[in-house]
Amino acid sequence: MPQVKPNAFLRWLARCTLRMGGWKVTGTLPDIPRLVFIIAPHSSNWDGLWGMAAKIALGMKVKVLGKASLFWWPLGPLLHKLGVIPLDRSSPQGTVGQAVDLLRNNEKMWFAITPEGTRKAVKDWKAGFLKIARMADVPILAAYFHYPEKTIGIGPLFTPSGDDAADMAAIREFYRPWMGKTRGTV
Repeated sequence: MPQVKPNAFLRWLARCTLRMGGWKVTGTLPDIPRLVFIIAPHSSNWDGLWGMAAKIALGMKVKVLGKASLFWWPLGPLLHKLGVIPLDRSSPQGTVGQAVDLLRNNEKMWFAITPEGTRKAVKDWKAGFLKIARMADVPILAAYFHYPEKTIGIGPLFTPSGDDAADMAAIREFYRPWMGKTRGTV
């Protein structure tokens, strides 16, 4: 797994933030150098805080897509430092291509994305994460937020089969029990 060793104070602060918020992280991270890391359900801005705290506490080096409107001063430089890449939503094919290039051109890289593509409840998830994983020839690691128990869980690895509909159905089935902050199950 691509890991960084953030300074001891930041890791301590992230662990304290999770503990004070009542959150726990469960599951085991795989020892795989490159993958697409999906996390759902994404229903609140709080997901970013808890997810980033878990990332820092675990020492994970993960690149994350964030909407470009978040990159104002002084937040923008901090987000860049935390591994967040601005997302231009007007160019979805460019986003997939950029993510594939990042994964192909780095020996060790985890690329995180929310499959819903928004905090709003959506019937259909965006298939970009499947395309990215298939085109970069990497597996997908599923992680989840479960607000009723304040848990961030690390789930199974999925290997894209090339049948997006079947892959999406299997991944959505994994997420069925988990509940976000502002809406029910996925």
